[in-house]
Amino acid sequence: MGHHRSSITSLVFPVVMGCLAALMLSSALIYLYLEAVHQSDEQLVNTHAGCLFRHFKLPAMKNCSPWLQCSQIKAEIRKIKLIGQGAVKKVYLAEWRGHKVALSELASLEYREDFLHGLSMLQALQGSLVVQLVGFCLEEDTIVSQHHPHGSLLNLKGVLAQQKYQHLNTWHIRLRLATDYISILHYLHNSPAGRRVMCDSNSLEKTLSQFLLTNDFHLVVNDLDALPEVNPSRGALVKCGSRELTGQFVAPEQLWPFRGSGQPFSDDLMPPYDEKTDIWKIPDITQFIMGSTQGGDLVQFHLFQIHKECKNLDPKLRPSALNVLKAYTSVYGAIVRENSGYRDML
Repeated sequence: MGHHRSSITSLVFPVVMGCLAALMLSSALIYLYLEAVHQSDEQLVNTHAGCLFRHFKLPAMKNCSPWLQCSQIKAEIRKIKLIGQGAVKKVYLAEWRGHKVALSELASLEYREDFLHGLSMLQALQGSLVVQLVGFCLEEDTIVSQHHPHGSLLNLKGVLAQQKYQHLNTWHIRLRLATDYISILHYLHNSPAGRRVMCDSNSLEKTLSQFLLTNDFHLVVNDLDALPEVNPSRGALVKCGSRELTGQFVAPEQLWPFRGSGQPFSDDLMPPYDEKTDIWKIPDITQFIMGSTQGGDLVQFHLFQIHKECKNLDPKLRPSALNVLKAYTSVYGAIVRENSGYRDML
């Protein structure tokens, strides 16, 4: 009998210790991630790669360099090909001293105010979560930024389908990308330039196009042309454009409240709203990022409660981006613990 109890103890003890070790490891990972996010909020001087403000450092550069000015952009940058175009700007793949960069040019004078707003946000928000600014020229209405070959988040499925990246097509990597997305929202909602709302996000495709996929499979926000500021202390709310928004992707408070009565849309009568419109869209973005990868359904199961809260019809009852971020990192830790415990028992 004593021998039987000893055998049980010898079997259970390693399992328990393995689970405790996994718990401690995942807790440490969560702490380190949130600490990094906290530090990024306080990082107002240093930006990419340890460079000072108004400096940049592209991946192959040894030293930081001041932002390029008009004379350098005109003399040293060579256009290669057009890689994107919208209402506000045209984007070219270009080259500067052997480095590939993205050159953005104003597409229409009608949208110069949006273009300049995007530039001012790029300057004010420089950091690890925002595309790196390389230079600009107001005389020519041009902006130079770091080029990311994978393109926007819209390309995620195609990139991960490539043979050389198939080993990265896991729930870990996809959840990390979704967590990057939440981190960016948290940064924008608590930025050095105030509480900013992502207004250029009226459809899934348009929202995904605002984010670039980096070579090391993280996300940076790229398009900052429509980032109005919410200031609760002044009672300042926002409206994303002056046209009527429709569809299920936008938050309920962004829809015309009198559409059922047949009253035609009027921007003057449309109530404003705050950053909680970004929170409403989180479940849809995460669903796209997770895709149909193995283990993705388990991730979605664990995220069900926080996503339910994100879809609350009352924006005041939706969680903050920080609370969503904490839930995501907690889910990651929980799944790691479950998988570790299962492997230990095997």
